[in-house]
Amino acid sequence: MHDLDALTVRSISVSEMSNNVYVLTSKSTGTQVLIDAADDAPAIFTLLEDAQKDTSAVARLALIITTHSHWDHVRALGEVRELTKAPAAAGLDDIADIAVPTDIPLHHGDVRSIDGIELEVIHLRGHTPGSIALLYRDPHGPAHLFSGDSLFPGGVGNTNGDAKRFSSLYNDIVTRIFDYLPDDTLVHPGHGVGTTLRAERSELSEWKQRGW
Repeated sequence: MHDLDALTVRSISVSEMSNNVYVLTSKSTGTQVLIDAADDAPAIFTLLEDAQKDTSAVARLALIITTHSHWDHVRALGEVRELTKAPAAAGLDDIADIAVPTDIPLHHGDVRSIDGIELEVIHLRGHTPGSIALLYRDPHGPAHLFSGDSLFPGGVGNTNGDAKRFSSLYNDIVTRIFDYLPDDTLVHPGHGVGTTLRAERSELSEWKQRGW
């Protein structure tokens, strides 16, 4: 768990694909944002309930954000949306590929303020057309980037050997992430362990050369 001044970040890993599910909880308002209802709705509800400990207010899920449309990131979306009545959001260009209705389309540069939680949307084209990352700028510490499947320790997300898609994703990662954010930014990916931009920056030229 990341215990920040204004909010907490809790996460769990679900499914055979070790998908990461994140919940951000405002300490002052109890408002929660869930990132990627990937699988195992009961485990996600337990995660949300555990986060009640992080606020003196009544915890309430206000928004579910999907980083991209791939099936392994949306398997619990329908159930979580139905039982919590929280609206769902996703990158505009991925909405058509998500079976569960999306209430809020997200665009590059959008800043969504959710009752005490402010997230910037960064569109990263290549893993899917509408993949997004979500940026929380902590006023008292490093930024937190929820990168979905677009950025991992050791490389960018899978582009299935497609040179055009790789070039698009690589260029967005460089210009919209590494050229934009400081090295101490914490990266929270869609699978596996996290990293920092500092830890990955020296490898950018190698990623470009190998093409994945």
